[in-house]
Amino acid sequence: MTETRARIILPFAIIIAILAVSTASIFIRFAQNDGVPSLVIAALRLTFATLILAPISLTRHHEELKRITLNEILLGAFSGIFLALHFATWVSSLEYTSVASSVVFVSTGPLWVALLSPALLKEHLAKTAIIGLALSLAGGTIIGLSDACVWNHGLSCPALSDVLQGRAMWGNFLALIGAWTVTGYLIIGRKLRAGLSLIPYIFMVYGFAAIVLIVIMFVSGNSPLGYAPKTYGWIFLLAALPQLIGHSTYNWALKYLPAALVAVMTLGEPIGSAILAFFILSETPTLATMIGGIFILSGIYLASRKSTP
Repeated sequence: MTETRARIILPFAIIIAILAVSTASIFIRFAQNDGVPSLVIAALRLTFATLILAPISLTRHHEELKRITLNEILLGAFSGIFLALHFATWVSSLEYTSVASSVVFVSTGPLWVALLSPALLKEHLAKTAIIGLALSLAGGTIIGLSDACVWNHGLSCPALSDVLQGRAMWGNFLALIGAWTVTGYLIIGRKLRAGLSLIPYIFMVYGFAAIVLIVIMFVSGNSPLGYAPKTYGWIFLLAALPQLIGHSTYNWALKYLPAALVAVMTLGEPIGSAILAFFILSETPTLATMIGGIFILSGIYLASRKSTP
């Protein structure tokens, strides 16, 4: 695809990616309500996505797959491992800490990408992009803390000591690992997408991620069998929409945008999730969610102003 065509398509593609990824929380909730452990959901999500991609990859992209070098395979394996560990650690963090704390820590991913990109990718952000990154991180923090803080004659939030001790500390650390691993996933993706087309790249990365998650699933004592057909339907939709459309569009954008900017775009997910939850689950977004959403959208706008091709 030419740079000119990418410039035209990118804004629409990013909006579609954010909306697609935002459906993940809905489908995950439906599957969890049917009694499926989170690690099983993650493993089946990547497995279904890989199986859907297999016929296209092995037929239409057979020649390109044959030309993939050993170095590209190793990088793809590391990218898949990072993606698998992102899902495994972030999902597991919810067993030990609050959703609010987990979201705050895992949402620091764009910050780590921005910090590492100059050294690893030789990509430097403009001042407006840095301001946009800061606004987006602030918005993500506001949304994350909105579940933990209450207004009762003044704002009341949990003490910092409660966040940094015991089970909560372990959960927060797992969420932080989730941020670090998604950083590795995006940075490697930026390097690999320069030489690989989208389908072979995501087929390889999702495949490696599926293998790692399947191993983790069985080691943790879980089984992917024995659930109702409807439940597998929710997980199939999880693979088709947020994974194949959402994540894959982000991976497509990595060829044309700095990794840090793509990472900032991913912070739009809470906004999309809130919108979908309003229409599907009749959940009204809180004032904090709306304020955080304004920060995130403003940050994405500033970050993208001078970063498109």
